[in-house]
Amino acid sequence: MIMAPGQRQRQLFYVKKDQKKHNNSKTAKCENTCSDPHLIYPGGDTALKLLLSARFCSAIWSYISDCDETFNYWEPSHYLLYGQGQQTWEYSPQYALRSYTYLLMHMVPAKFYCTIFEPNPVSVFYFVRCLLSVACALSEVYFYQNVCREFGIHIARLTFVFLLTSSGMFISSAAFLPSSFSMFLSTIATAAWYARKYELAIFATAISSLLGWPFAALLGAPIAIDMLIRKKEWAKFIKWSILSAIIILIPMTWIDSTYYGKLVIAPFNLIHYNVLTNHGPDLYGTAPLSYYLINGFLNFNFVFIGALITPIALLLTWAVVPASPRNKYCLPYWYTLAPLYLWLIVMFLQPHKEERFLFPIYPMICMAGAITVDSMQRLFFCIKTHIKPLSQSTHYLQGTSYIMFTALIVCGVLGISRSFALFNGYYAPLEVMMEANKIGSEGQVPNDININFCVGKEWHRFPGSFFFPAENWRLQYLQSEFKGQLPQAFSLDINGTSIVQPNFNDLNKEEPSRYFDIEKCHFILDLDLGTETEMEPNYSRQRDNFSVIKSSKFLDSSTCHPLLRAFYIPFLTDNSCNYGSYNLLKSNKFKLLLMSAKS
Repeated sequence: MIMAPGQRQRQLFYVKKDQKKHNNSKTAKCENTCSDPHLIYPGGDTALKLLLSARFCSAIWSYISDCDETFNYWEPSHYLLYGQGQQTWEYSPQYALRSYTYLLMHMVPAKFYCTIFEPNPVSVFYFVRCLLSVACALSEVYFYQNVCREFGIHIARLTFVFLLTSSGMFISSAAFLPSSFSMFLSTIATAAWYARKYELAIFATAISSLLGWPFAALLGAPIAIDMLIRKKEWAKFIKWSILSAIIILIPMTWIDSTYYGKLVIAPFNLIHYNVLTNHGPDLYGTAPLSYYLINGFLNFNFVFIGALITPIALLLTWAVVPASPRNKYCLPYWYTLAPLYLWLIVMFLQPHKEERFLFPIYPMICMAGAITVDSMQRLFFCIKTHIKPLSQSTHYLQGTSYIMFTALIVCGVLGISRSFALFNGYYAPLEVMMEANKIGSEGQVPNDININFCVGKEWHRFPGSFFFPAENWRLQYLQSEFKGQLPQAFSLDINGTSIVQPNFNDLNKEEPSRYFDIEKCHFILDLDLGTETEMEPNYSRQRDNFSVIKSSKFLDSSTCHPLLRAFYIPFLTDNSCNYGSYNLLKSNKFKLLLMSAKS
């Protein structure tokens, strides 16, 4: 830990830069200058170690919360590595909405890992997750360092603790999703902007929006406005925008066109579908504004509320607290916070809402929440000293440290409680699939026949084919209450990615051709909550047909108080909530085949 003196919370980095400019120097060194009180904050190395520890926990213990991650990213990636996998309509050359370049960025390192170590596929799954965790931690450290430059040590250390303990970062950091990828790159772009490294900010935004999620370009709009209107650096902006587009788009277009067998610019196709078609994403459900408000509180608790009211907190601080003008080399607050609120406004107005749509601004939510805590401390200290004047000059942090500690403890405990609640209640699918991988790896299942692994109502919780132990395992779908379009297997031909398979549509219409005969299933993934319907029988209770070979508890949220299912409270949650059984079932017909295989 580093001890830093501190009366002045604004960095003198840009003052020193101005002085050096007058002395014909082109560089400046970051420096914090202050007196009492002494501030304790983590240095870059310490911050990286702590963040890596937290993110590796995410890689190992966070569950897959979105079936889009499984079927649009893990499954086609499994196909690229092993020649088997599920294809969604977005990957059909007829629509070509997704980029294979994005997948290859993750699978090229995975291929090296496979070549060197020849690991079990499930090890590759966790290897990729760990890579994502490292990328996230590095982007967070860079962000933390430059929040320190722009806003001072106190706000930076608050931001760091919120990043470290928030459930939102636990969920998003190891997710194989373009929105998580855009979170990494947008965080780097914003941090580079705070450091006035505009070239890096432009390039990171370009990678985020072209290789990741096209709509993340919106987060770069304030950076563009700063360069074009405030700084008048048109030449630099145009130069680096064109250069970034060339560096990214040319190889990306070549790679994607090779895989699809025709000219494809995937980001443009995705924008066209979501913006210019009549059906678009609303086919997959709409939600009220309260969805994001509730989800934001669950993932960031009071930090999210603080982030929403940051403009009000800053306005009150400006009106009430006497302070010297903000350093002219610091960006105005409305500039620095513009990406966050621009994103919130646009996403709040969209009918189709998903948790992952807010991923790109998660670090900025932590920063805005930290600014609100700092503003509360300033306001409280100002009011307190007006009521009871102090006999000697005192820094506001000395008289309000308990506000900071209360915020850190309450928000930190709630964040960790939420993360553990998610693991405790919903990790079962990965745990059960580990058993499926184990029995296959131990030779209990023959390799000379195709093994039909079936999913019915639990198709959306299936974590992916990386949990299959061998290439002869096939995912099959049983008919359920779900009436949308399910994926289908990629063509086994050598040019399978460029083949237009039948029975795909972009209207989310049910395709009966996907359904499989349950009599041919060797294994079934099933959830037993003690209920069933005609279309979704309780296979776990059909003892004559199936045997349970692995079972894990899974939270029955309908029987649990909202507070107790949202946050894990020791003793209360387990005693007050009911759990179902998440089961790996084996067909009793297959038992004889297993015995004969062993003999």
